[in-house]
Amino acid sequence: MQGLLKDWRRTNYASQCNSEIAGSEVTVMGWVHEIRDFGGIMFVIIRDVTGRVQITAPSKKVDENIMEELRELRKESVVAIKGMAQEAPKAPNGVEILPKEIKLLSLANQPLPMDPTEKVKAGIDTRLDSRFLDIRKENVSAIFKIKGQMFHSIRDFFYDNGFYEINTPKLVASATEGGTELFPILYFDKEAFLGQSPQLYKQMMMGSGMDKVFEIGQIFRAEEHDTLRHLNEAVSIDAEASFVDDVDMMNVLNKMLVKVIGDINEKCSDELDILGHELELPDEKFPHVTYDEAVDIINANGVELPWGEDLSREAEKVLGEEMGGFYFLTEWPSAIKPFYVMPKDGDEKYSHAFDLMYNNLELSSGSTRVHQHDLLVKQIEERGLNPDGFGTYLKAFEYGMPPHAGWGVGAERLTMVMTGSENIRECALFPRDRQRLTP
Repeated sequence: MQGLLKDWRRTNYASQCNSEIAGSEVTVMGWVHEIRDFGGIMFVIIRDVTGRVQITAPSKKVDENIMEELRELRKESVVAIKGMAQEAPKAPNGVEILPKEIKLLSLANQPLPMDPTEKVKAGIDTRLDSRFLDIRKENVSAIFKIKGQMFHSIRDFFYDNGFYEINTPKLVASATEGGTELFPILYFDKEAFLGQSPQLYKQMMMGSGMDKVFEIGQIFRAEEHDTLRHLNEAVSIDAEASFVDDVDMMNVLNKMLVKVIGDINEKCSDELDILGHELELPDEKFPHVTYDEAVDIINANGVELPWGEDLSREAEKVLGEEMGGFYFLTEWPSAIKPFYVMPKDGDEKYSHAFDLMYNNLELSSGSTRVHQHDLLVKQIEERGLNPDGFGTYLKAFEYGMPPHAGWGVGAERLTMVMTGSENIRECALFPRDRQRLTP
């Protein structure tokens, strides 16, 4: 019966089919990538998650029934093939397999919605509509293998440095930072929202005694942006720690990224080669530029940026050309930062806030947080918000809250840097933007 493995099991992935196994019987399983029939000899390329292996079927050496079964295959069908491995210098990894048995596990319909071999190119919308096929392409799967290693390395870094992993609610009763960039939902008989950020919960955890926490989880922003850098659902990498300040947490972020890049270079070299992307290991300490210095640089290069305004896209490009690579943008004006950001002592016009940039792409925002209850209430009111809407959050600051700081990093934007991708949709398995809610 088609589709049943029964007692068949894979013995080798494609990447394990090399000259070392020549003379051995192997069982490979995967998708039919390509079929070439020259009458007297057939070549079938089988693809799995690790690469490709060549099935070679000369009619003089292979049973006629096997030849017929090979001819009945369709591209992208799933098969299992048993056969003898032999050296073949022109084949992938220098080995080919002479088939003895074939098991068809799943026959693919034709025509395909898109061509995973990319002999026929497809646009981004066509690709995303059939994302399961798109990810079969080695250059696309390479992005997500690198992204997976990125998360692995980040978690290793946090665990090695004494952070506890937490999971905070994604259904919330009010906005994290005020504003209107919220997705409302019906929560039984109440209005609720999808969470913009774990920020308030991270800070509440600082009052719990677990003084170093991190979270990797979904965030939702109802932003109207329709750019190559924005998604409406993204993954955020968040960290918060007590008895530290913004400088300490910039150092944590700096060290984490040096580790991540080193690990990816070591463990994902094949994927980087597939993407044609060279990931340069940065200096141990990223440079810093203050907001005031950035304004001067931007204005000196012909882009107008009045003091006290956030950076426009044009301003980010100018600054990125001047700075290059990773750098921290520090000492932001307090007025354009959220209520929980600590103002500078003695000059409240400035704050203990920072952004991490890569060229002209913002990757992270962080700060020393306000831990004094009365100052927090004051800053909430100054930004036109009602403290009553933050009751459970503010309560945590009444019973002993240590000084603390933290940051959040956009995982998909960081993946853009790690993979050289120019469109953030390439870095989300099933992206959600203004136009797309499926698949």
